Order: sequence, then C-alpha cells, then structure tokens
Amino acid sequence: MKKLLILALAGILFLTGCGSIKKAIRGNETSGSSTTTSSSNTTDKLAEERKKVLTDKNISFPQLSDKVADNEAQVKIITTEGAITLKLFPKYAPLAVENFLTHAKEGYYNGLIFHRVIKDFMIQTGDPLGNGTGGESIWKGKNEKIDSGSGFKTEISPYLYNIRGALSMARSSDPNSNGSQFFINQNNKDNSSRLSSEAYPEKIIEAYKKGGNPSLDGDYTVFGQVTSGMEVVDKIATTETSENDKPKKEIKIEKIEIIKDYTFKK
Repeated sequence: MKKLLILALAGILFLTGCGSIKKAIRGNETSGSSTTTSSSNTTDKLAEERKKVLTDKNISFPQLSDKVADNEAQVKIITTEGAITLKLFPKYAPLAVENFLTHAKEGYYNGLIFHRVIKDFMIQTGDPLGNGTGGESIWKGKNEKIDSGSGFKTEISPYLYNIRGALSMARSSDPNSNGSQFFINQNNKDNSSRLSSEAYPEKIIEAYKKGGNPSLDGDYTVFGQVTSGMEVVDKIATTETSENDKPKKEIKIEKIEIIKDYTFKK
C-alpha cells in the first residue's frame, strides 16, 4: 500500500540533539519519483507572479490577515482536543478548497483520527483508513480531467506558504496524488534566517520568524490558514506517539462546520 508522508527537504527539520533529518508528512508514498508538465503559459504566469511578489512591497498575503475576505471561505474543525478555525483560499487553490469543503459538507472527515503527529513540525489527518494509505478526492472515478486516478494536481502559488498555522494537502512524490489527507504546519521555531530575499517576499520571511516549514514550499498545496485555535494544534502536536508518529491516544475530528461557504463556478 502507498503511504502519504510529507518528506522534508534536506537540511530543514532536525531531531533535537541529533543530526538526522526529521521526515514529515506525505500521502501514498511511491518508490520512484515522477514529474508533471504544465503549459508554457502557466509556467510563464507563475514566474511573473513570483517576480511581482518579490518586487512589489504593497502586495498583501492572505495568510497574514485574520480577516476573512469576500473571496475566501471559513471553517471550524472540531476535534476531541478543541476547535480550530481556519480560512480557505479558493482563489489560489480552487481544487484543494472545493475538495475540502465538499468532503466536509458530506461528513467525510467526521470521526477520522490524526494518524500522524510530529512535534515541531505538523499534525496530519484526513485518512479514512487511519494509517496514511487511504483517502480519495471528490472527483475519484467521476472526472478524469481533474483526478488522474491517484488524485488531483498540486496547486502552487507565490501568495501562499507553509508558515505556522498553514493548512496544506498531503501527497506522495506524485504531484497529482492529492486526495483527502491534509496537515497543519505546527512548528513554532524561527526559520527565517535560512531564507533569501531573492526567493521569499520580506513579509513572508518575517512570518517565518513565528515558525513554519519552508522546506515544503513549492511542493505541497497550501490552501488555508488557522485564524484561531493554534493552542489546540500545539496540544495535539505534543501528544505521545508511537514509533510511526501515530498518537497513542486517539485524537479525532468530531465534525467540520462551514462558517462561510464559497460557490465555485461550473
């Protein structure tokens, strides 16, 4: 069975008192690596947007505001350890947000456990099997143009980053393997010193002083941000785990409430 484990890139997350690299989350891990191609228009547009966010000091980043904008959605994840409120970004990650909201409305996530928890890194859930090998997108078997059979494509935006509290999709080495598993970046250690102003906007570098996992940027879809309840995320992250990072005490999603919905154009 494939397993979704987010793998931190070299040199980012280290075990306390040890030189070995800490591995993070992913879903449905495959033995080989795969690549995906995109149109030159999409690539050029992304390059232009990256250049813009690096040069335009007046650009705002949606994760840095607790206010829920008109083009954003808002949800509350009620867990056995407390509630976590997040806003979602359909403008920048429409597939991930529609997938998440639809699953939430249908009760897909109700009762699922946090199956992988790594203190000072992230907390992961969204797998109906509870072992990191399961989960499907809402398009599975319905729309092959969106869901390749392994999942839907990774959506990368220069406006969204894996800062502390960021909500992101878990996937395997296949960038088209996003299904239902997701994680919340929990790390609260300053990671700003390793970031270059040539690659990161100043406002995001400043945000990384509060924590997060920049090693995941560019590889995983960021589609939301915690606006309240980070103390609950921290509480879950400190729970005792087994060798495979699975909490010894079951921590579950009781339900997900839609506070502010979003209508997608068909």
